[in-house]
Amino acid sequence: MRKIVLGVAISLDGFIEGPHGEYDWCFSDQDYGMSDFFKRIDALIIGRKSWEIAQQYDGPSPWKGTTTYVFSNTLKSVNDEHTVILSGDVSEEVGKLRNTPGKDIWLFGGAELTTSFINHRLLDELWLSVHPIILGSGKPLFQLIDGRKILNLLESKSYDTGLVSLRYAMKK
Repeated sequence: MRKIVLGVAISLDGFIEGPHGEYDWCFSDQDYGMSDFFKRIDALIIGRKSWEIAQQYDGPSPWKGTTTYVFSNTLKSVNDEHTVILSGDVSEEVGKLRNTPGKDIWLFGGAELTTSFINHRLLDELWLSVHPIILGSGKPLFQLIDGRKILNLLESKSYDTGLVSLRYAMKK
């Protein structure tokens, strides 16, 4: 069965984007484990808002050509052979994806979709790249979580830039 892995950059104070939607604070000066991460995934799940923002990005994307599942109840079609629109019951759709052949699936974003995955116990792992910056405000990663969630630390790695990579398994 395929795992669903949340992989996200986060500020020390828990934000995934700054107060104006910016993410210019994310380090891009080295790999930070991304190459190894991309070896373990062959698909990604993303919310509609995050997908629309990603469509505006001009630079090289490490996931171009990777099957992208966009959760949306409003988006009806896309002009990309590698993109599939999913709607309806999140648990049911993720259950179907887990049982298809392939590698792990990256939950790319956004915060609302992450909340839904956590509250429905659909996440297997969280890989947080904690950046040594306090943004003060912005979009928090964790919001409206229904109760405590217990995690087991699988791996931690610190970099000379101050970034700390934390990988946790969700206790079921």
